[in-house]
Amino acid sequence: MTHKCESCGMPIENGRYCQYCVDETGALQDFDTRFGRMVDWQLRERGGDRAAAERDTLAYMATLPAWKDHPRVKGAV
Repeated sequence: MTHKCESCGMPIENGRYCQYCVDETGALQDFDTRFGRMVDWQLRERGGDRAAAERDTLAYMATLPAWKDHPRVKGAV
């Protein structure tokens, strides 16, 4: 049975976070690292300008358990 990564929403088999959201020790990456990578992914997949990608990423992160209470996410939505 799969569920979603609490950091990015990707389907995963077990654990709270997917392999892309953790560091080499298995800990969740810091906000700036994860935010930057999610923005870069959105720009690669959907194009558009960086400001829109950052705004959309913050809005999406507000729906995820790992980030919904983070000050940068709460301050943006």
